[in-house]
Amino acid sequence: MFSKSCEYGLRAVIFIAQQTTKNNMVSLSTISEEINSPQAFTAKVLQQLTRSNIVKSIKGPYGGFTIEDNKMNTKLSEVVSVLDGDAIYTGCGLGLKQCDANSPCPLHFKFVEIRDGLRNMLENTSLLSIAEDMNTDFTILKR
Repeated sequence: MFSKSCEYGLRAVIFIAQQTTKNNMVSLSTISEEINSPQAFTAKVLQQLTRSNIVKSIKGPYGGFTIEDNKMNTKLSEVVSVLDGDAIYTGCGLGLKQCDANSPCPLHFKFVEIRDGLRNMLENTSLLSIAEDMNTDFTILKR
């Protein structure tokens, strides 16, 4: 449902949030290794998240990526919006250009329920809540 850049971006920002709760700043190479993502691709995604002020980038030998305290309550929907826009909430489940309640595809009404559930989850889940869950549960960001 998400683009590859959005998948990597979500993984990266979740990993950075987890490390931020431990007062750790993380390097690009560590992030790409931990989320199993190509480093150059991860850099481009992190650049977008930095420009949007979700992630903070600090240059230099002791630099890296972190999330400021006031940004830890950022909702996952904001990350998705930066990386993929809102097409995930409006697109057709079969990829048709025109699909709505007036001229639905065969999956339209079932897919609307899934989209609404996804939107609800993304809009009600913060980076902090995911990071805290990761610190207490056994979850992974790569296979």
